[in-house]
Order: sequence, then structure tokens, then C-alpha cells
Amino acid sequence: MTGGTDTRIRVAEIFGPTIQGEGMLIGQPTVFVRTGGCDYRCAWCDSLHAVDPRHRGDWAAMPTDAVWEKVRALSGGEPVMVSLSGGNPAIQDFSALIRIGHQAGYRFALETQGSVARDWFAALDVLVLSPKPPSSGMETDWTAFEDCLRAAGGRPQTALKIVVFDEADYAYARKAAARYPQLPLYLQPGNHTPPPAEAEDAPIDIDGVMERMHWLVEKVTGDRWFSARVLPQLHVLIWGNRRGV
Repeated sequence: MTGGTDTRIRVAEIFGPTIQGEGMLIGQPTVFVRTGGCDYRCAWCDSLHAVDPRHRGDWAAMPTDAVWEKVRALSGGEPVMVSLSGGNPAIQDFSALIRIGHQAGYRFALETQGSVARDWFAALDVLVLSPKPPSSGMETDWTAFEDCLRAAGGRPQTALKIVVFDEADYAYARKAAARYPQLPLYLQPGNHTPPPAEAEDAPIDIDGVMERMHWLVEKVTGDRWFSARVLPQLHVLIWGNRRGV
């Protein structure tokens, strides 16, 4: 890893400590560094303020040392899990931030769709690969996904997380799990958002989310797919689509 403390990271927001709302670290106290920019345009994206170029003016190109000082201030200097999210945070260079944070006892988790591989993946503590199913409108490049696994080199704790809205997504998740049986798998019922112009603080259809949760639980148990773990987006149930929580 070659990045220095003057390396700039395009940041949409830094917030916390709060709890991680999904996946293998659900419930864990976390500070979030959410980056701006993404190489995907998922139909149901719930973080458009970190994806849509129309929000580019709200993203700050922060030197790594400024990002680190913000993280340290938010946690009161007490080591905590730091989640690198987006957008697609793999677009940025987090090598120096991880190096500095590790020296102070902090741990780092990255969530990415697996479309961009970086050498600093091997320095992570947790890597969550979240390939996007058919409902996203995106196509998975499994060669790029494999590159991400190779970049990690088996060093971080690594898991799959897949959003499921419908039968097609469920079939996609089954195939992905069969392809990578060595990776723990977390399934997440989809959270339908309003149209993009209204998405940021609009109320969530909690009943709809829980209906999909019930359906997904019944599918998994009915199919005797006992290696899958089904979890909701806890932060959505608590706070809806509000930013900064």
C-alpha cells in the first residue's frame, strides 16, 4: 500500500458512532465513512446522495489525515469499527487510513459490489462482497469479483451479502452461494425506496419490508437452505432512509 496521509478521499459523509445496520456486523458500534461516487446505478439504490453525480458538489475531497481526525473525534479516541461504504468505496484509496487506524487499534470493514479490486483489501479486517441481483438492473462481472477475492488474499474476514426482492433475486443468490461455498452468506430482504427525487427522507413501507422478510425466511427454511442467514436492514427499521444514522 502506497497511499500517504495527503491522499484525498472523496467523502459524502462521515458519521457515528451508531450501530451497523446489516450483514455480518449487524448491531456492532461503528463509525461510517461514506464515499461519493459509484460505478453502478442500481434501480433501488438507497444512498443516491453518495452515488448520483448531481450530488457531486456535496462531496468533499478530504486528505486522509483529515478523515482520520474526524473518525477519531467522533469515537472520542476510543478504537471502534470503521465501515467504509458508499457509493462504491473501492474507487477510493483507503490504504493510508487503514494503516493509521490500525496503529491506533481501530478495525476496518469494507462493503463493495466486487466490481473494483484494490491491493489494500488485504489490509482490511472485514470484507463484505455484495454482488447485485437482477432487480438492481446491473450485470455481475464475476471475473472482477474473483479479482477482489484474490486482492483480499484470504486475510480479512470475508462474507457475501445479497439483497433479495423476488424469485429471480433468490435464484441469483442460490447460484452465487453455490459458486462461493466457502463464504458465509447473508440475505437481506429488499427495501423499496420511492423515486430518486423523493428517496432521501421519505417514509419506508415497513409492512412491505417485513412481508418480504417473512417470504424470504419461508423460502430459505422451506428449501432447507440452512447455510444462509436472513437479516433485515436494522437501521431502516429504526430510522428509515434518514442520512447519518
